[in-house]
Amino acid sequence: VMAGIALTFKLRGEARVGLVYIGDGGTSTGTFHEGLNLAAVQRLPLVVIGEYNHWAYSTPPDKQFAVRDLAEKAKGYGIPAVTVDGNDVFAVYEATKFAVDRARRGKGVHFIEVKTYRRKGHAEHDDQHYVPKDELERWAQENDPVDRYVQRLLGADMVSEADLKDIDDRVRVEVDQATDACVDEALPEPETALPGVYVDPPAADRLWFKAL
Repeated sequence: VMAGIALTFKLRGEARVGLVYIGDGGTSTGTFHEGLNLAAVQRLPLVVIGEYNHWAYSTPPDKQFAVRDLAEKAKGYGIPAVTVDGNDVFAVYEATKFAVDRARRGKGVHFIEVKTYRRKGHAEHDDQHYVPKDELERWAQENDPVDRYVQRLLGADMVSEADLKDIDDRVRVEVDQATDACVDEALPEPETALPGVYVDPPAADRLWFKAL
């Protein structure tokens, strides 16, 4: 999908870059390879971030691909690819900035593999019973990206603990206000579900929905 969107940027001559994330399991699907090949051939302004999560739902890496790094998959299509520590905010930022700048200069697609870990279930129904608990605890205690980022900021005197608390407090209020507004908002009228999906529905259909 994002390859198609990036193609519109190129055709319109827009200085825009598409950026998309995909998990390690997603890189084993056919659509991933088709989209990546199209992006490479068309030199599209696209940045693909592949998350090496260690689990594709309940499937570990050694059961889903034979390569060591996801970056090797991209290189097979002639795409520049780099592997970085996905739990290091600064490393991810620098790699992403480079890739975006490169794509904006017309150099084509770039692939960034971030080595990280999915510490939550694949969805609400997934209790992660297949993951060793000590493995989850180790990643939470030793390699949490937010904790590492905060310690780096504090250690380099980039920010004070009071500043971080102020940011957290302001964000918490903003999020609470947004979620409260959604919860308290009235449900939309049924007929609003139809326009703009594929084509605006006939007037008779709109009236039928309104009568529901």
